[in-house]
Amino acid sequence: MDELKKTCLHDLHLALGATMSPFAGYDMPIEYEGFGIEAEHNAVRNACGVFDVSHMGEIGIYGNDAEYFVNRVFTNDVTAAPIGQCFYGMMLNEDGGVVDDLLVYKRAHNHFLFVVNAANIEKDERWVLRQAEGYDLSVELLSGEMAEIAVQGPKAEELLCSLLEKPEPVRSLAFYTFCESTRDNNLVVISRTGYTGEDGFEVYSSEPYVRALWQKLLDKGAVPCGLGCRDTLRFEVGLPLYGNELADDITPLEAGLGMFVKLEKPDLIGGEALRRQKEEGPKRKLVGLLIHDRAIARHGCDVLNAEGEVIGHVTTGYRSISTGDSVAMALIDARYAARDTELQVQVRRKRFPATVVPKKFFKKNYKK
Repeated sequence: MDELKKTCLHDLHLALGATMSPFAGYDMPIEYEGFGIEAEHNAVRNACGVFDVSHMGEIGIYGNDAEYFVNRVFTNDVTAAPIGQCFYGMMLNEDGGVVDDLLVYKRAHNHFLFVVNAANIEKDERWVLRQAEGYDLSVELLSGEMAEIAVQGPKAEELLCSLLEKPEPVRSLAFYTFCESTRDNNLVVISRTGYTGEDGFEVYSSEPYVRALWQKLLDKGAVPCGLGCRDTLRFEVGLPLYGNELADDITPLEAGLGMFVKLEKPDLIGGEALRRQKEEGPKRKLVGLLIHDRAIARHGCDVLNAEGEVIGHVTTGYRSISTGDSVAMALIDARYAARDTELQVQVRRKRFPATVVPKKFFKKNYKK
């Protein structure tokens, strides 16, 4: 078995009494002593939590053909985007399945940064390099050079900006925009993005800068947060996790993410398959389920119609920390995907009634 990788914050997690576990080839914190998943989750919803996300992957794309190439391999449209804009979207295979979902940052004209899922770094690097053959551009594999933390919650702006020498560019960021600066010879990229449904930021820089910022944020009162609450937070606001709600054999249209796919782009890889699927209608759809019991339906649990026929499976399920409801996301036969449809879920040997509901189980008003 390969030895687990460690982020630059690994020793600090251990010093905080974190429960560590393998994730995407890294030894990562799940929760912290003195807090736990529920307390960390609530800290992000009500104040500020900070996550180590240095395991994420980064790929640089630059050169004369960069914009055309990005528009070909990425579902969203970066054409004529201003510098400082970032986009959520997906890379697709020819069948329209998802190679990975990612953020794309426009750093300059014909200069982009891809931020990809940790579990898919090597796969994505191979895929991008293969697709880039013949184009006038360069591909930089940056995953080993950049560290990253996520600062999330209603007090994230206040805490982060209090630590910055020039906070105004960060304070002025709209959602899905970013700014860059150099501090002590360190490139620092800060974006108003996140994976929690809360206001917040993601900070990319060198390992020494990120280590120092992590500690300063904790000293200011931010709560250290592990992968446990990262999953509960993203889930209850309907955000997908690759390998659960997205995969090589699940399309963005099936996952309800068509808004991030610009099918009018003629050269989009996988676009032809998705245009055909849209015209015919997806045969499967990702839905939310409200389970009328305290039972928790985990990934892989069968979903059945009223007659007891299996029509799909649960992709993620929890008792929502913010609402107290037992809820799940499930990929099911599209004929049963209408809101308020009555279904069943199989949890071990017992079946429980469930109702189709919107995937966003928790909603909150935002400042920006």
